[in-house]
Amino acid sequence: MDYGPFQRPAPGTLAVDHIAHWVPDRAAAFDELVRLGFAPTPFSEQFTRANPDAPPVSAGTGNHCAMLERGYLEFLAPIADTPNAATLRNGIARYTGVHLIAFGTVEPDAQHARLMREGFAPLDPVALQRAIETPDGPRTARFSVVRTAAGAMPEGRVQFVEHKTPEYLWQARWISHPNTAYALTRVHLCVADPAEAVARFARYTGLPATTINDAPGIAGARGDLVFRDAAAMKAAFGIAPPALPWIAGYTLACRDLTKVPAGRETAHKRVVVPSPALGGVIEFEEI
Repeated sequence: MDYGPFQRPAPGTLAVDHIAHWVPDRAAAFDELVRLGFAPTPFSEQFTRANPDAPPVSAGTGNHCAMLERGYLEFLAPIADTPNAATLRNGIARYTGVHLIAFGTVEPDAQHARLMREGFAPLDPVALQRAIETPDGPRTARFSVVRTAAGAMPEGRVQFVEHKTPEYLWQARWISHPNTAYALTRVHLCVADPAEAVARFARYTGLPATTINDAPGIAGARGDLVFRDAAAMKAAFGIAPPALPWIAGYTLACRDLTKVPAGRETAHKRVVVPSPALGGVIEFEEI
């Protein structure tokens, strides 16, 4: 089955495309992913271009991914001394875990213009690429990314991404996982002031603020955001924030909760706290 087309939301809508853990040790992260029941992709070095016609240069970062039928999880590590790698190391110094939320879009230029109007001062769109091995040989996955300036979204790197070549990322051989996870459905953020944060994300995404599970939230065409303070996060997941703000973790839809590693049980859900190699918290929900 070709899962690539499912990753491009309809014009005028947004999806939670992926999240990214920033990790100091890619080998340790890989081992923890396997322990948690994922089938991670091989490590892939990332490259960037100053403009679409410029030659690619190393971003100084690389990743493993856990590809899902809907969305994916990225595990990003610094591998050189570059500005991008320095950004990762600075984030990791705060905490190891999720530092990035990417919203999928097919309209990056329109999102850039809207962010300008809303006062977020977005950076110029960036063309990224990385090599991907496919059953038909090596291919180049290409993306267009719209980011805001550092500090505009204090929760982390919040951005828009358009997949130019989704068929290279969502290969059928990487979609199936022993833990039966198949979709990224929710991102959980721990903040000092949930009302302020949800109002700001509403302006950022162009989506209305709402209430999700009795907490402030944003509902996308695929995937939601939920905002809690430290006390509410502790009550929901049994874990205290290492810092504020904190992108605490995410919910994954799975088909068989018995295949998920041991964790904190609720009805049809299991909360798993990964090792410090990954950080954060993962909620598996049997759907």
